[in-house]
Amino acid sequence: MYAAIVLPAFNEEDSIGPLLREIRGAIEGLPVREVVLVDDGSTDDTAANAIAAWGRDPSLRVIRHGRRQGQSRALLTGIRAASQDLIVTLDADGQNDPADIATLIAAFTARQNVTARMIVAGQRMRRQDTLLKRISSRLANGIRASLLGDNVRDTGCSLKLFRRQDFLDLPFFDHIHRFVPALMKASGVAVVLVDVGHRPRKAGASKYGFWDRLWVGIYDLVGVRWLVKRQIANVELETVQ
Repeated sequence: MYAAIVLPAFNEEDSIGPLLREIRGAIEGLPVREVVLVDDGSTDDTAANAIAAWGRDPSLRVIRHGRRQGQSRALLTGIRAASQDLIVTLDADGQNDPADIATLIAAFTARQNVTARMIVAGQRMRRQDTLLKRISSRLANGIRASLLGDNVRDTGCSLKLFRRQDFLDLPFFDHIHRFVPALMKASGVAVVLVDVGHRPRKAGASKYGFWDRLWVGIYDLVGVRWLVKRQIANVELETVQ
């Protein structure tokens, strides 16, 4: 199977060019056939800089939202638009290392003979974030893991690989990007965890603060916990039948 990289971006004009040049080098020899950049209502030159960095190669597709709709909606737009069976996601801020795309693909390929329904989720090692951001993330991940039982240490890592259809089969809601491994696990998809690198942000500013992560995450957890229990029940019923 071939893969498409889906890259949601908002106001990353200084990061997107260097990142795309890195991606181009990192995917040489890999089964990656396209990059779908979703410009989520940026008010800067994110889209123009992306096109300039990639050149005339049609393997880059740029889709623009007329206004900002959030990371989850941008992710959905890109995955719907992708023409490949596998999806690789990463952040547009340059903190995810494109070299780790090969790690995700290798992990998926190694387990394909066991199941094709899997998500390979990156877990960041030695995070290069502020102390406050690391603390808030650790707190949110701990609460989430205890309530959902997904055994994922770092669900906030955007480096993931999964089948396009497995994502589209999930019930969509805002902020779903925070809970994809838990929802997929509940629907019968195997979760494979791999350690990946993490880099300091060199340009631009973070789009999330402490309270965004804490209160929105707790609010969503209530609904996600219900969805997870419902999905598990449905999977068990299908197995019995």
